[in-house]
Amino acid sequence: MNMEAPVPFPSGGHLPEQVAFDRRELSLILRLYGRMVAAGEWRDYGISHGAEAAVFAVFRRTAETPLYRIEKRPKLRAKQGIYAVVSEGGHILRRGHELEAVLKVLERKLIRPVD
Repeated sequence: MNMEAPVPFPSGGHLPEQVAFDRRELSLILRLYGRMVAAGEWRDYGISHGAEAAVFAVFRRTAETPLYRIEKRPKLRAKQGIYAVVSEGGHILRRGHELEAVLKVLERKLIRPVD
């Protein structure tokens, strides 16, 4: 009977790389998130990190699908831009190389006409 110990990590001895938001990116996203929560538009969020992308998803209610996903996909850096805002239906609302510029598509939702 072969009783080899399980290998805790993939071969090569290191963990696979994951895409993640850095401190500056999270600061920009969380600043917008806080303003949207204060306006009553958003109520919850989730963050995921994977080999292909990092995603910040925002929700109106926890049990629903995300209203928007803010995605960071480094492999698209040379093509369409590393950042994207994706709607609930999967439509890309804006894509670009600068996170601040991409987030402006969501900031416009804060500006409402006075009744």
